[in-house]
Amino acid sequence: MNVLERFLKYVSYYTQSSEESKTVPSTPEQKIFGEELVRELLDMGLEARIDEKGYVYGEIPATPGHEKEPAIGLIAHMDTAESACGKNVKPRIVKVYDGGDITLNEKLGIVLKPSEFQTLEDNIGKDLIVTDGTTLLGADDKAGIAEIMALAERLTREPGIAHGTIKLAFTPDEEVGRGADHFDIEGFHADFAYTVDGGAIGELEYENFNAASAVFHIHGINIHPGQAKNKMKNACLIAGELMAMMPPAETPAATEGYEGFYHLSSMEGREDHAMLRYLVRDHSMDKFQARKQFLSRLAEYLNAKYGAGTVELLLKDTYYNMKEKLELYPFVIERAKAAVEAEGITPVVAPIRGGTDGSRLSWEGLPCPNLSTGGYNFHGYFEYIPVQSLEKMVDILVRLVRAS
Repeated sequence: MNVLERFLKYVSYYTQSSEESKTVPSTPEQKIFGEELVRELLDMGLEARIDEKGYVYGEIPATPGHEKEPAIGLIAHMDTAESACGKNVKPRIVKVYDGGDITLNEKLGIVLKPSEFQTLEDNIGKDLIVTDGTTLLGADDKAGIAEIMALAERLTREPGIAHGTIKLAFTPDEEVGRGADHFDIEGFHADFAYTVDGGAIGELEYENFNAASAVFHIHGINIHPGQAKNKMKNACLIAGELMAMMPPAETPAATEGYEGFYHLSSMEGREDHAMLRYLVRDHSMDKFQARKQFLSRLAEYLNAKYGAGTVELLLKDTYYNMKEKLELYPFVIERAKAAVEAEGITPVVAPIRGGTDGSRLSWEGLPCPNLSTGGYNFHGYFEYIPVQSLEKMVDILVRLVRAS
């Protein structure tokens, strides 16, 4: 299979992860997909296995005479995000995109427009893989998996491409922040690695947000409205008061680059209990800590106003900025830059306004910056990826692992 055939096959697998689930992986469908990837690797004559947690590991042995080259890891994640439906994906290819609007779903009136998604203008003349407007596509990160698998097949068929040992890993639950929880770094035996989990071709990322989750539980007192005078404590109204105190210009829609934010990801409530879930993000560790302190002060203020225990705040750090660790391994970044440049592309080094498994892995001892996949508009119904980007990324990976 070529990389396009692999990608179209892989997006047919439903692998959405679940933040609420307590199992590992969080959804059983991820393991089904992992078992298929193992089968394909074994069919190539490579070593491969899936562990009880759903992590897939494989190895491409070094070509003769290059066994002492550094062992390079390539990592992608199997799950897709909860933010949009990932079941029954129906991809189609828009041949030689001409720059106009793309009708994804005529019946529902869903249109992908360059006036709303300006990156389309950068892809005029290319073949674009799009959705039918009712699901995400799954390029995050089925594209990364397809590209790595296509690389594996190419290296097994073309023994003339000299390379050292290449370690492969496909992880579950990255989208819910658990992709590195059970990663076997010691057993992986890579000297350094790259996640293939980014956006437009040429992007190279070795900075990411410091991240935390914040959950506010608001405990109210419910009583019949007719008898509520000086007795009712409406949790929904207190939740609204809390939201009103959040800085309105510090949301994802109002920030860019290195600017941090608070993101209200979900809310629910009734009179006696309400819950608000926030994501807390900042590239600066000092500002990150200040953001968490601000949320704690909000909870303290509302408890002083409405009574102790009214607002319960659960804060949990998720991952940290990998720049601090990767600055110790500049050759890992330079190798990636050289691979991109060798394919005639100018590397675009930019901070990730998010995180990858690589951030956790870098902090835990495996240097692991992030490479592009070629996709756009991840986590939504307007996601797309050019066929040419899938193909070019395989070429970049060949350059990356080729022996010096």
